[in-house]
Amino acid sequence: MSNTAKARPTPVASEYTPLTARNVDFEWSGTPLHWVPGDPATTHTINVLHLLLPAGERWFVHVYKQALPLIRDERLRADVLGFIGQEAMHSQAHDQVLPHLARLGLDPTPYTAQVDWFFEKLLGDRTLPPGRARDWWLLERIALIAAIEHYTAFLGDWVLGADALDRKGCDPVMLDLLRWHGAEEVEHRSVAFDLFLHVDGGYRRRVRTWGAALTALVFLWQRGIRFFMANDPTLRDGKASLREFVRAGRQGLLPRPGAIARSIPAYLSPGYHPSRECSTAQALAYLANSPAATAAEAKPTPTRSTGGA
Repeated sequence: MSNTAKARPTPVASEYTPLTARNVDFEWSGTPLHWVPGDPATTHTINVLHLLLPAGERWFVHVYKQALPLIRDERLRADVLGFIGQEAMHSQAHDQVLPHLARLGLDPTPYTAQVDWFFEKLLGDRTLPPGRARDWWLLERIALIAAIEHYTAFLGDWVLGADALDRKGCDPVMLDLLRWHGAEEVEHRSVAFDLFLHVDGGYRRRVRTWGAALTALVFLWQRGIRFFMANDPTLRDGKASLREFVRAGRQGLLPRPGAIARSIPAYLSPGYHPSRECSTAQALAYLANSPAATAAEAKPTPTRSTGGA
């Protein structure tokens, strides 16, 4: 795999921070089905994260473990290991929401089975001979993750500033999950792109995989919303609609479609680097005060008995 010297985008040094996986502890028993009060459409639009992320982030971890032997920069290697730790914790945290939804009468299993197939089969390892074909498939997936991480950082930045969710009276535990996760997405936003630059960095691959990633995200997300709305036990003939999405965007409860569209040229710019988007300081400020993260840190570490008298 080529790692020849090319003109590389210059990262913003002040936005860099070493990564560590934070333990979190969420208690879901008090979270209602419609945790955005009186707004099942917005609730379920965001709930799709719980369907996509467990499988998707397990896939991230799997691909990056295969990429570790390609890394010849010690700081980048440490960043990738920190990224792996954080993504594994994200997957676990969102996975724990699904049994709670099932207890409330909304079983996500039929849809999560489709998502598992997408990441484990369609984007999973393939029976390829060692050499160019196997290397190509690994590079494609590394580039796909970089494109997806552009949008997870966008969403993380959005939710950190989405004061309308607080004014609406949304469930504080769910908001903490979303903001803890969003803050870590902002914190590690450069890692996937830096790894892509390190192992390849080709502009045509960046554009091609961006198109594939965006298409897949839109397809899976709208299917997830339709699944939740159709299977919500409290709704009669529940349906997803673009009108509801636009309405929630205007109210600040979801990202505005225009803001999503404006994020596209940034990633496709030849000089793009994620460190120029979002704010690490804002992310770290939230993480320092996240109820779930601080509660987990405050728990005493169990001590092993030595068997003394």
